[in-house]
Amino acid sequence: MPPLTALTDARLHAEHAWLGHDSNRPDDNAPGGDGPGGLDRIAEDVLIEVVAGRIAAVTAGVRPAPADALRLTGLTLPGLANAHSHAFHRALRGRTHRGRGTFWSWRDRMYEVAARLDPESYLALARATYAEMALAGVTCVGEFHYLHHAPDGGRYADPNEMGTALVRAAAEAGIRITLLDTAYLTASVAGEPLTGPQRRFGDGDAARWAERVAAFPTPADHARLGAAIHSVRAVPAEQLPEVARWAEAAGAPLHVHLSEQRAENEACLAYHRRTPTALLADAGALGPRTTAVHATHLTAADRRALGGHGAGVCLCPTTERDLADGIGPARALADAGSPLSLGTDSHALIDLFEEARAVELDERLRTEERGHFTPGELLRAAGPAGHAALGWPDAGRIAPGARADLVTVRLDRVRTAGVPPIGAVFAATAADVDHVMVDGRTVVRDGRHLTLDVPAELARAIAAVVGP
Repeated sequence: MPPLTALTDARLHAEHAWLGHDSNRPDDNAPGGDGPGGLDRIAEDVLIEVVAGRIAAVTAGVRPAPADALRLTGLTLPGLANAHSHAFHRALRGRTHRGRGTFWSWRDRMYEVAARLDPESYLALARATYAEMALAGVTCVGEFHYLHHAPDGGRYADPNEMGTALVRAAAEAGIRITLLDTAYLTASVAGEPLTGPQRRFGDGDAARWAERVAAFPTPADHARLGAAIHSVRAVPAEQLPEVARWAEAAGAPLHVHLSEQRAENEACLAYHRRTPTALLADAGALGPRTTAVHATHLTAADRRALGGHGAGVCLCPTTERDLADGIGPARALADAGSPLSLGTDSHALIDLFEEARAVELDERLRTEERGHFTPGELLRAAGPAGHAALGWPDAGRIAPGARADLVTVRLDRVRTAGVPPIGAVFAATAADVDHVMVDGRTVVRDGRHLTLDVPAELARAIAAVVGP
């Protein structure tokens, strides 16, 4: 596959750029700001100088544009982070609504796809899915990876072959990845064994999971290794601490599906007499490196526990509505101290703008009130907070020293024409992304991936595992 265009030393001139929080501007309502409490600065005519994949200098108000600078027309944002992905679920889009569709009919189709994948077909499907993310402005993905072994549950000669395929897929799509290697050991809170397609998810126990993860090859520059607890039903309570200890010793992110459905809470309360959040807290699995995914059905005590431990929450609104999971308490979680990030999860859509505005719009539906999040807060969830949740704190900012991840959204498309730059989060879609740079390399130009025919790749990869 041909290499992506490398810009080790580049000058870019952004028509508009979101420079995030500006502590030197005391006026909340200053022009270009984000309204009360926002202090988000949209600057014009911004010269961004890139050296060796890092931003070396940012200068606003540079007119005219230097002759040697690449012109970025529209609104330039720091790269977006997709903090929760199951790459193989992309094959399910539009295929799980037979009749009216239920969670169980969705799960049956998901298991069918899971049973058919091998390292080669997984590489192809993940590469195409990650390339779709690149087209949508995603520069880093958190892959919640539990499809570890062969369909019968036996290990491949390289027990990390499926995870290695995902790391390679991200490289070939041109984005970074945090591989969240997931412990998935049991089928229920009561410890029922894995059966059928689930057998390939499991390692037997947490010790064998940790042994396999410790043997993972040292990730390439574009990749990092993290840990995940699939859920409290998939890891027995007495084994939760082992997964948490591995993540702590490695200084790695730890992600966990939490209270996605009411049934999960009911089963946990019946068996453990504690909520899933309390169970995780007691196991030492909550902390600043922890990200709870979904966190839809929480008690007030659960929210205080997450915020008190500094744990983040990754919201996945398009999947949560597709699966009829419910609307989570986003504002209450943020107020409790949990940083919010975003994911596309099952990839019903891959569009971080839609995920971001859904956080606010779903709160409006739930409360019948407007004005829960500023545009800047939503952009921070889509970018800086997601990168931090995935262990890339040097990404998600347009500032000297940060990784040169840049996403330019056109403001002259039918959806964005006449929209002020800060309003793009409520108007733009993935289709309006025009230019994407990852670590100083141009991955998308004029709305096209530079090395992959993404629609054709997706069609081939999906047909290989589900048929035409």
